[in-house]
Amino acid sequence: MPLLKFDMVEGRSKEEIQAILDVAHSAVLESFKVPTGDRYQIVTQHKPFEMVMEDTGLGFKREPEKMISLTVISRERPTEQKKMFYFLLSEQLEELCGIAPENLLVSFVINNDSDWSFGYGRAQFLTGEL
Repeated sequence: MPLLKFDMVEGRSKEEIQAILDVAHSAVLESFKVPTGDRYQIVTQHKPFEMVMEDTGLGFKREPEKMISLTVISRERPTEQKKMFYFLLSEQLEELCGIAPENLLVSFVINNDSDWSFGYGRAQFLTGEL
């Protein structure tokens, strides 16, 4: 159950944001083999001065369309799946949305089944509903 949170500099159109979210979902489906309806995404837009994303010594030149994806997953995934996700997300965002790969930062946060409730005040992973 990946939950993707995107932080980006404000100014993208509704259509651009929808394209980013669609690309991200496609990368999730291919990388993690989750059901199609397993889609949880949040976008937060920031003024340029509210978002700092430096290069960590890698020599990247970040542009205004930079964005960060915080990906929360309910179970540890194999390294190869994560690497595939990084690659597919970066490649497809560049190809379909014009976002240069150096303008994307992705980080995973891993928790466990007891950390999720999808509604009704129940932990559906623990109750067997999921």
